[in-house]
Amino acid sequence: MDSTKQADWVVGPRSLSLGADEIHVWRVSLDAGDGEHDRTLLNDEEILRADRFIRPIHGRRFSAARATLRILISRYLSMRPDEITFAYNEFGKPSLAPELASHQLKFNLSHSENLALFAFSRGRDLGIDIQHRTANPDLEKMARRFFSPAEVQSLEALPEPERQDAFYRCWTRKEAYIKAKGKGLSISLSSFDVAFAPGDSPALLRVESGDAERARWALYNIDPGGEFAAALMIESQEDSLPPTLFKFTQ
Repeated sequence: MDSTKQADWVVGPRSLSLGADEIHVWRVSLDAGDGEHDRTLLNDEEILRADRFIRPIHGRRFSAARATLRILISRYLSMRPDEITFAYNEFGKPSLAPELASHQLKFNLSHSENLALFAFSRGRDLGIDIQHRTANPDLEKMARRFFSPAEVQSLEALPEPERQDAFYRCWTRKEAYIKAKGKGLSISLSSFDVAFAPGDSPALLRVESGDAERARWALYNIDPGGEFAAALMIESQEDSLPPTLFKFTQ
């Protein structure tokens, strides 16, 4: 699928609707809000999780991400944020609690450093991932450990200056698929291939379980801006629209 561009992000409306053929992605600064207000929107378990972080800034960012998730869902469902409850599968992927399942709202979130992305659809599984690109001399070692043989070969064939960006394109695209499936690392990262070389369109190229599984998914590159890489994986439909990109403001 085509890549998004940083210029595509627009300030999101407060009144939200989401059609069956639509995908919404929200970009959120986790350092922009009021930390104390964020905590009032969390449940007891989330407050405990926030307080376990060693560095306070990480706890504040966790709180901001969870509070924003509740705010956005409340706007899609026309409910109060404190009415939003979640369920989690055995691998920790969140969804709406059973009493809210009739709304068919699917979502996924990811955050890195001070930036978070939230993705929403109606009735279609999806996964989103964001990573802060940092210089790391062990990237190729990590690739050989986690990527498929074909992906390692593609990465090592690139000129040295292009490998860091390519690594993060591959990593976020693979994580987006893992998150869309909702089974965590019970799915081996080497059991499927994604396209990530410069100029390649985002695509799921191979899945061990076969072509029917590969064809089930659409992959989008997401450009959050700055030193970040991101990707979105979503169940495909022929009439699907490309994701609409929103910037969140309080």
